[in-house]
Amino acid sequence: MNVPISDVSSDLTIEVGSASFALHKFPLVSRSGRIRKLLMESKDSKISRLNLSGVPGGPHAFEQAAKFCYGVNIDISLANIATLRCAAHFLEMTEEYSEKNLESRTEAYLKDTILPSIPNSITVLHHCQNLIPISEDISLVNRIINGIANNACKEQLTSGLSKLEHNFPPKPVETEINSDWWGKSLALLNLDFFQRVLSAVKTKGLKQDIISRILINYAQNALVPVKGSSISDLDMQKKQRVAVETIVSLLPTQSRKSSVPIAFLSSLLKSTITAGGSTSCRCDLERRIGLQLDQAILEDILIPVNPHGNNHSPLYDTDSVVRIFSMFLNLDEDDVDDDEEDNRRMRNDEGEMVYDFDSPGSPKQSSIIKVSKLLDNYLAEVALDSNLSPSKFTALSELLPDHARVVQDGLYRAVDIFLKVHPNMKDSERYRLCKTIDCQKLTQEACSHAAQNERLPVQMAVQVLYFEQIRLRNAMNGVGGHNQFFFGSINGPNRAGSGAGSGCISPRDNYASVRRENRELKLEVARMRMRLTDLEKDHVTMKQDLVRSHPANRLFKSFTKKLSKLNLLFRFKDGGSKANSDSKLLFQKRRRHSVS
Repeated sequence: MNVPISDVSSDLTIEVGSASFALHKFPLVSRSGRIRKLLMESKDSKISRLNLSGVPGGPHAFEQAAKFCYGVNIDISLANIATLRCAAHFLEMTEEYSEKNLESRTEAYLKDTILPSIPNSITVLHHCQNLIPISEDISLVNRIINGIANNACKEQLTSGLSKLEHNFPPKPVETEINSDWWGKSLALLNLDFFQRVLSAVKTKGLKQDIISRILINYAQNALVPVKGSSISDLDMQKKQRVAVETIVSLLPTQSRKSSVPIAFLSSLLKSTITAGGSTSCRCDLERRIGLQLDQAILEDILIPVNPHGNNHSPLYDTDSVVRIFSMFLNLDEDDVDDDEEDNRRMRNDEGEMVYDFDSPGSPKQSSIIKVSKLLDNYLAEVALDSNLSPSKFTALSELLPDHARVVQDGLYRAVDIFLKVHPNMKDSERYRLCKTIDCQKLTQEACSHAAQNERLPVQMAVQVLYFEQIRLRNAMNGVGGHNQFFFGSINGPNRAGSGAGSGCISPRDNYASVRRENRELKLEVARMRMRLTDLEKDHVTMKQDLVRSHPANRLFKSFTKKLSKLNLLFRFKDGGSKANSDSKLLFQKRRRHSVS
């Protein structure tokens, strides 16, 4: 395509891609060092055609540069500044060949309009993505990224000073709103540029909550569910894996008071599993979720399994949930306050973990209770999965320490659901699962249901009836109520009034000593009673079967009756004491061989 710029006949045709421009040598060589060198280096002095297929921005950018060479005033804007700056570098339109050349004009626009503004810088940076590698060679990308980082930190500082001047107003100042806006515009960038911008602003000290909002917004645009197994989907899956791993690497520092919402962490973990992310990425996310587990809801921990075409695999990744809960219960000293030296975790004689509820080195009581309710809801949900193995469900049920659940109705409900969905469980698996339930912590309604529940093992039904009987007896005798029963008032009703005040009794003393001893004794008594009842029933059954099964027993009974009649006859007929004595002796001797 010929694009003449002057009425004078052209003496040079320049080809740029599929377009050709009929131009003149003089205005071009007066401003473009590259065209001048090409004409001078040509062996043909009358050369009339040049090929400049490598011009950044293609024919449109070269047309704008050619107009500038002819003295035409061109409009420099956000849309073309990056292209014109790269084209000026490619054509060597510098001050060496002409004053106020295109390179200096574009540099002035960058300094005055682009670099001072974060939104303008992001827009230009987005256009630089299509101008690689020249935009990198002239350091245009690095300059814009550094400008964004510097301006972001200036806005943050201005926001802090404004808060001081206004005596900490409750509403955020306008600069924070602006920073949130430019953070959303970062979603325009590709993953590489986005990572470089985030790394720069983190290095400059941008607040973690702003970084979190930027990451959340970018992830919503960059991450999509990956389904299917076709080649195109596999390519998409690879891109998703790189994206989610990059986003995870940019997350702020891990802490229990992290600014990253747990719902976002959960979505990243689900995306990581779906895209087949690395193990290190999964572990990082699981640890972050574990640190904030007391803020989670059920949806956050319902993590699906990547089935890999297996229709018999479970619906949810319970192994991941086990690791998350374990991390919450075993927080390291680095994750808590500095005064943990006097409040570290303790272990009882049996090696079980015991927490001081007032210790910053362990989960607080309120957090433990929240997490226990969360786990019970999770158990009730996954219990509906017919492909979930009893061993994994039992492992989930055994995660929390004894003091985590004040009432275990939620756990009992989940176990009952699992037993209903899995009717073919082995008796040993059923017994082990039901052992996770503490019958003393069931409410009256739950106890009534458990006593009539045919899905439960007989041992548990006996325990429920036994503890319910003790509870009723204590209620009739005026002994402490439900809560007092939990803390060992059965064997020691005056314990709360002895020694230190009840408010000073720690969970270690209540659960690790008194409750454990009482529970072991009561379970042993219940086992003995149950065994004795079974033996008595077996004895009666055997006795009845023996009598019914042998026909000779009827002969012995009739013979015994006849002997009794003879005894009476001899007693009245002889009337003598000797005969009476002999008949008694005869009867007694034969009686020994009769079956009663």
